[in-house]
Amino acid sequence: MTHAAPTCPYCQRPSLLVTGKTIYPHRPDLVAKRFWQCAPCDAYVGCHPPAGRNGKGGQGDGTVPLGRLANAELRKAKRRAHDAFDPLWKARHMSRQSAYKWLADTLGISPANCHIGMMDVDGCNAVVAVVEGWRLET
Repeated sequence: MTHAAPTCPYCQRPSLLVTGKTIYPHRPDLVAKRFWQCAPCDAYVGCHPPAGRNGKGGQGDGTVPLGRLANAELRKAKRRAHDAFDPLWKARHMSRQSAYKWLADTLGISPANCHIGMMDVDGCNAVVAVVEGWRLET
């Protein structure tokens, strides 16, 4: 069963399920991946891979969005946030779970809501600011 089409946060219209061929026509490695897209707003979001036959390895049927639809400005902000935050756990300064807990506590949000994929531009900018502050303290 296909996940319900996410509403575009920019125009409030339902998004359309497309493949990577639509979003990244120059990337043959992404052709088979799925995305939710609002073409008029140049907004899209990738989907979690589907769960395997045993129910493991992904989420649902491969149409569950990884976050919210993002236009060019938000995609750039998300990249900056991941570039700042991900090294905290990838370089083993802390575990991924501990890093997200620290980020949630520092931002004053619940760990369940602490996902860069769900943040707006201001939230992404806040991630960059708190990580830069942490680096200055260490």
